[in-house]
Amino acid sequence: MSTPKAKPRVTIAHVFKTIIWPRKNLLLLGLLLIIVSQLASLVLPYSSKYLIDEVITNHDLHMLRYLVAGVIGSIVLQSVTSFMLTKLLSVEAQRHISVLRSQVQKQLLRLPIRFFDNNKSGALVSRVMNDVEGVRNLIGTGLVQLVGGVLRAIVALYFLIKISPMMTLYVLVPVVIFGFISLKAFAKIRPIFRERGKLNAEVTGRLTETLNGVRVIKGFNAEAQEIKTFEEGVEKLFLNVKKSLTSTSLVTSAATLLLGLASTGIMGIGGWMIIQGQMSLGDFLSFTLFLGFMIAPIVQMSNIGSQLTEAFAGLDRTEELMNMDPEDDGTVRTINAGEFKGNIEFNDVSFSYEEGKPVLKNITFSAPAGTVTALVGTSGSGKTTIAGLAASFITPDSGLITVDGLDLSKVSLNSYRSKLGVVLQDDFLFEGTIRQNILFPRPDATEEALMSAVRAAYVEEFTQRFDDGLDTVIGERGVKLSGGQRQRVAIARAILANPKVLILDEATSNLDTESETFIQESLRSLMKGRTTFVIAHRLSTIRQADQILVVEHGEIAERGRHESLIEKKGRYFDLYTYQARI
Repeated sequence: MSTPKAKPRVTIAHVFKTIIWPRKNLLLLGLLLIIVSQLASLVLPYSSKYLIDEVITNHDLHMLRYLVAGVIGSIVLQSVTSFMLTKLLSVEAQRHISVLRSQVQKQLLRLPIRFFDNNKSGALVSRVMNDVEGVRNLIGTGLVQLVGGVLRAIVALYFLIKISPMMTLYVLVPVVIFGFISLKAFAKIRPIFRERGKLNAEVTGRLTETLNGVRVIKGFNAEAQEIKTFEEGVEKLFLNVKKSLTSTSLVTSAATLLLGLASTGIMGIGGWMIIQGQMSLGDFLSFTLFLGFMIAPIVQMSNIGSQLTEAFAGLDRTEELMNMDPEDDGTVRTINAGEFKGNIEFNDVSFSYEEGKPVLKNITFSAPAGTVTALVGTSGSGKTTIAGLAASFITPDSGLITVDGLDLSKVSLNSYRSKLGVVLQDDFLFEGTIRQNILFPRPDATEEALMSAVRAAYVEEFTQRFDDGLDTVIGERGVKLSGGQRQRVAIARAILANPKVLILDEATSNLDTESETFIQESLRSLMKGRTTFVIAHRLSTIRQADQILVVEHGEIAERGRHESLIEKKGRYFDLYTYQARI
């Protein structure tokens, strides 16, 4: 399994360099809009002093009209800038989320097969769709509102000091305490959000498995068991959310308590100063309003801070995925296979999925171009691993695999796999029509080439019974087709790909006797002139192979053609005669 080069932890510097700086012009415009909006919001508290001390006291209706007009203008300006801010930054945030999702999906498809063997597909879906969501709080309105709120608080602080330095000093004490509590709290919340992403991926992965395996679940009457498993996962997720809510609630409650005490103190101090004639009623009202404008962004910071913490946690997980070594990064596999013939050789090849547990031991054989090599043996003997190595899905731990004399581990995967065709045991089909699935390796193939593949795999034999023929929708994983029908579609797909190297892994395992007869003829045509590896439990399907390798316990126990192996009366003879008796 591919592992991260280093445990990623996204820093502010990294976010600034990769996300914020490339959008500096847009964010600066957003910042300008938020500054205009925040300054406009200060018109109301600033004008309140004149309303009380000048306009009302002097009964100045002319000035009243100007004040009202100014306040209305500031409100309109706030509304317009708020709309423009959302239109600019929120849309850009969603666009970047789409780009990030595409990048993560691209990176996933570049990872080796081993990675997918060790990770649930549903969990990976969650990482693609959910982990990048937090970006909207970095390049959306969240970050800009945070900066704008800080600027507004600074401007409000200036006016507070101007009105009464003593009352302002009293207010700053609880604000500083609140800031300290917030920094400590958010440092603890970030790991909680990271864990939430992991738990969410696990729950999503299990749910995906449940839906894909619903027939097995119902077949074994295991609904209650699956419900219990899912509920346990949901409970873990709930406990995580509960922990994060408790932490953020602590910050909010601290803000309410400390800033509430500050407001109460201001009431007492301000009242005393008015009675003593040291402050006018207008100054007190103005101070109170400016205090609200300073405190509001600080309280808002607890919410935005939580969002930003969640964003960083999601980006941590995304960066972890993006830092994994791809299957082919272009630095090691630098050889272009070109129009190779297909001579494949295994030289002393060993392989293990887990350290200390070898699956293949010193395998050596040659598969000349255009020949058929059959791999037989009991389950778990290593047949599929040999096929996986030939397909370059995995690389050997030791030894050498060559294609036309080229080291396969140095050959570009794109150049090699463009000449590769596979028909796997699970005959995976995509949601869509039969036509779309056959055209998968060559979407631009002609109708003539398509129909040739359809006839060669005897797909037409059953599609002609469907009202929509090749345009019949087959459902997720081809669920509307029988096992034999799915495999014939998979074989037609391989025929259309016209590969140089062909891997047939139990390609006839789900066929009835009649279908198998049809397919054997089409496979003979398909395998002609191609280097083919055939894995089959039905030994009757590989009698005509150029060589048969009997694999037992990760080693080649016997090799040869069908007739010679039968004459030896060894392991192959035992397997063949045992099946014949069945």
